[in-house]
Amino acid sequence: MTSTTNNNSDVQIKAITSYPNNSIDWLTRLIAFDTVSRYSNLALIEDVQAYCAQLGLSVDLTFNESKDKANLFVTIPAGENADIVTGGLVLSGHTDVVPVDGQAWTSDPFTATIRGSRLYGRGACDMKGFIACALTMLPDAVALSKSGQLRRPLHLALSFDEEVGCLGAPLILADLAARNITPDYCIVGEPTNMTMVVAHKGIAVYRCRVHGKSAHSSLTPQGVNAISYASRLVGFVDTLAEQLTHRDDNDPLFDVPYSTLSVGTIQGGTATNIVPNLCEFTFDYRNLPHMTQDDILVPIQAKVAELTAQMQARAPETGIELQQQESVPAMTDDDSAELQHLIAALVTDDKRHKVAYATEGGQFTDAGIPTIICGPGSIEQAHKADEYVELSELERCDNFLAQLLERCR
Repeated sequence: MTSTTNNNSDVQIKAITSYPNNSIDWLTRLIAFDTVSRYSNLALIEDVQAYCAQLGLSVDLTFNESKDKANLFVTIPAGENADIVTGGLVLSGHTDVVPVDGQAWTSDPFTATIRGSRLYGRGACDMKGFIACALTMLPDAVALSKSGQLRRPLHLALSFDEEVGCLGAPLILADLAARNITPDYCIVGEPTNMTMVVAHKGIAVYRCRVHGKSAHSSLTPQGVNAISYASRLVGFVDTLAEQLTHRDDNDPLFDVPYSTLSVGTIQGGTATNIVPNLCEFTFDYRNLPHMTQDDILVPIQAKVAELTAQMQARAPETGIELQQQESVPAMTDDDSAELQHLIAALVTDDKRHKVAYATEGGQFTDAGIPTIICGPGSIEQAHKADEYVELSELERCDNFLAQLLERCR
């Protein structure tokens, strides 16, 4: 992948001779970096790295294979010049944003614009707003550390490629494991209107390729219709999806209380008078935390085997492939009771929420780090044209992080 940055952002950022001291100015700065997932995020990461260096902090970077994207992990240690860097609390956010292609924006999506009580720009809520608040709080954390008043380490983790499969966070976690750093807790700052999300579903995406045998449509017995067999499998997936809604172990605390399964895309065939030899479709599974991919994969694989046998009885070269394209684990609330108790004292709504969308939080809980999600902005504004965050949400997040820092003293 070629490293690409926003041409305008270079000019805007270089014009700033000092770093911001408030979350609005930090968010303005972060939005100016075009970190759409298909581009590099290195300009943003290097800017934050320089800011950390100015504060006397050293960062650890982990890169993707092509070295055009990086994660950043930085620790404010417990106490002045202390070697205590394990344990503590991680503030986690992703630096990439979704594309703006085809969206009708009222203003430049990569120039932060305040209209009324809202700040508009790509990533304003998802999720550069949280990162801006965390960076604003960083000097206070450093001051506490240098004065010996920080009882536990505070970490900041910034990842790449969350929007395209949560690809960056596993590299951060692997690096921490290699360095024997095990944080006690993690807060992922995805937009929740500053409420507490304690669990979310996992996601798995599969592509199914049905290979048939072409023939003239007047000679259908000589062919194997890939679309017809694909439609039988799609019908089976739909039946399985309906069965998921009636399970006894569904969880009413989730906004969608059952695991879901849905076909998303399908394509096949070349002409009406040709028996198609290929049909492809994708499907998406979003599982409750106590369920696994095997709950749907095992019956689907059994159906694939049954249909493949029928196809190969007519033409041995035919068959069905099932390929996994994406997998993000669910986030559980099994071990986060202590963290939930802490967060409940810091937010105005202490209700525990569970959601259907996936985040990097599942990867942190999979690594044994109790995690909750709490951040400024609404998920309903994410990925849309004229994405925005309420200025009052940034203020609430600033206050939340200030109180959280007090708990680390």
